[in-house]
Amino acid sequence: MTADATADPTADVTAAVWLPIPPDEIEGLPRGPRYLFWDGGEDGTQPYPGDPADCVLYVVPYMKRWPVKVSPLERMRNVRVIQTLTAGVDDVLARMSVLPPGVQLCNARGVHEASTAELALTLTLASLRGVPDFVRDQQQERWKGDFRPALADKSVLIVGYGAIGAAIEDRLVPFEVARVARVARSERTTARGPVHSFTELPSLLPRADVVILSTPLTEQTRGMVDADFLARMKDGALLVNVARGGVVDTKALLAELDTGRLTAALDVTDPEPLPPGHPLWRAPGVLISPHVGGPTSAFLPRAKRLLVDQLGRFVNREPLRNVVSTTGGTDGA
Repeated sequence: MTADATADPTADVTAAVWLPIPPDEIEGLPRGPRYLFWDGGEDGTQPYPGDPADCVLYVVPYMKRWPVKVSPLERMRNVRVIQTLTAGVDDVLARMSVLPPGVQLCNARGVHEASTAELALTLTLASLRGVPDFVRDQQQERWKGDFRPALADKSVLIVGYGAIGAAIEDRLVPFEVARVARVARSERTTARGPVHSFTELPSLLPRADVVILSTPLTEQTRGMVDADFLARMKDGALLVNVARGGVVDTKALLAELDTGRLTAALDVTDPEPLPPGHPLWRAPGVLISPHVGGPTSAFLPRAKRLLVDQLGRFVNREPLRNVVSTTGGTDGA
């Protein structure tokens, strides 16, 4: 089989689709390809289900280490589509250069918005209302009340206003926030109001009580939350990161946390996983969750629906959803 973009990618009897969910557990898969199960195994040493050169569509295993996820790519000489089950694709994008031209990389838009937005609100509310202190007090059987900030009447800035950012705003509205400001790579207008460009961050940051990061990790956003960004945040502001750890300069954040001027709630960190002994673990005013924005009960049914839809489009040679990059394209992949 050759990687001919104009040919039916499933016409060859050897054409295979690698799935990280057992095919018999996904109802409605279209007929045509050979569906093979591979998720890397618990320790990342699961043998390949077949020759990677026969794979025409590779669904990247979810919540596996980076070396496992990208390990078969170099041998996938005839692959046409790489489908992630994550919203972010930075880890896979870094290895797309080993693939032939014309390979489409698709993300999992539509799968994680609800769960990630839920967690963003959970972290925000828990941090503002002092839930970590309550847990520690409960463990010590200590009854200690205090006044804490409410989310009501606060000004919130969402940095990264894509599908997840919009879902976060959907959940902010019932909490009677005073104002939501939206920032994305490109300026535009939505039904809820304007979306500002990143260039306007310097004027927006000083007005925000809560800054929620939900932007993809790109060359533009890597290290974006640096000492200057943090210095522009108002005293007592809360930084919530449900994006990627690399968006934040950890050293700069630690400097602000140590002074007590800012607080933070982080679902993602840099480095990640956060190693024992790292100063972030014990920094004052920080709440850490272990990158759990996506893995909830909502994940599997939504992931299955995405795969059935994408595979139907692939088999019928229809345009795919959620294409974020194409090898040999102008994005440099």
